[in-house]
Amino acid sequence: MSTILESPQPAGTHVTIRGLNKAFGGAPLYEDFDLNIPKGKIVSIFGPNGCGKSTLINMISGLMPIDGGQILFDGKSLKDTSIGYVFQNYRDALFPWMSAWDNIAYPLKRKGVKKDEVKRRVNELIGLFEIRFNLKLYPYELSGGQQQTVCIMRALATRPEVLFLDEPFSALDFEMTLFIRAKLQEANLATGVTMMIVSHDLEDAVFLADKILLLTRRPTRIAEFIDFDMPKPRAPEAVSDPLFIATKAHALEVFQREMRA
Repeated sequence: MSTILESPQPAGTHVTIRGLNKAFGGAPLYEDFDLNIPKGKIVSIFGPNGCGKSTLINMISGLMPIDGGQILFDGKSLKDTSIGYVFQNYRDALFPWMSAWDNIAYPLKRKGVKKDEVKRRVNELIGLFEIRFNLKLYPYELSGGQQQTVCIMRALATRPEVLFLDEPFSALDFEMTLFIRAKLQEANLATGVTMMIVSHDLEDAVFLADKILLLTRRPTRIAEFIDFDMPKPRAPEAVSDPLFIATKAHALEVFQREMRA
């Protein structure tokens, strides 16, 4: 059943946050925080260290309790919504006793999906991500980039409505960063999944985003929510496009303003 919000949500909104409150040790982090996440778009979250970027997606995804407020997904509660989550520490996120293939298949099997459908879905993801490495290997036998790819495939396996990614590029080399950037765009365009990505790198934040959420120092507010309408998929050369350069420069200006505040 849908829940009526005290303030209406704009058309095309997927995730609606109203009056979010969170404090640690009596010190407020978020106070009466409102946010609308558009449906089917990629939203990057960027801001000063300690402003609660990861905390925000952890609260929205239900990994961390909120102190107050309301979070709805298309008017539904979290328990009625399918989500996926890609953790920053992919090495600890994968089950070491399972092969890469079984890690990807795990959430499908847990939902009771039939064997043939599990195989078909994993093969779909193998095609989407153009996998060339051996998925029969165990996580410890894979490179960091391969492990992160498996984590993302697993998070997408159940066709989530919203995919959360906590600094997915933080431990990747540049080659794998380019690869994952491309595949996340393809997944977004192919499936329409809404994505929320926490990033500590401004170029990554701008490159993938349809909207860039810039946060202030705590107590955290929205410094600016920037629209970035460059067509997708974006090739690596997009970083030299004048629109990209201008958007990144504006985001940097807002960030530096908040650092000085």
